Amino acid sequence: MGNKEIIAEKLIVGRITTVYGVYGWVKVRSYTERPEAIFSYQPWFIETDNFAQSIEVDAWKPHADGLVAHLKGIDDRDVARDWCNSNIKIASAVLPQLNDRDFYWHQLQNLVVYSCFDKPDKRLGVVASMLETGANDVLVVRGDAESIDRRERLIPYTDSHILKVDLQMHRIEVDWDPDF
Repeated sequence: MGNKEIIAEKLIVGRITTVYGVYGWVKVRSYTERPEAIFSYQPWFIETDNFAQSIEVDAWKPHADGLVAHLKGIDDRDVARDWCNSNIKIASAVLPQLNDRDFYWHQLQNLVVYSCFDKPDKRLGVVASMLETGANDVLVVRGDAESIDRRERLIPYTDSHILKVDLQMHRIEVDWDPDF
């Protein structure tokens, strides 16, 4: 099997849910935009006791409304069962580079959001998570001890509302009425 390494900048991209068949195959739930893209990001890391065990997929295929994969070196259903109910993590370095105005959701997590609706800028809180609505993504911004209040705000992630994302300054500037 693979190497063990300390968990660092690893991102959850899916989950091994259950076994499939008797020859070491498992069912995979992908969290990637295109489900099959999960197999482009190798190796996978499965967390065990603050370490990440690396595993590789040597075969995969669509199955019903999901995906199944064979884990390299595992040819037994009972051994494959040990990997079930585990998050699939990847090193963030294997993700493709994006252009200057695009960001991965994990990059936006915990950034501080400021409203530039009127001066001076007002701290609305931090990005707690993101929602996918179909029309556009939405920032879930939770007020914190330093923000103008403790409210949760849902701010559409659109060009008209997101003015600037500055990863170095850990800051997002939005055109959003703080009273809304």
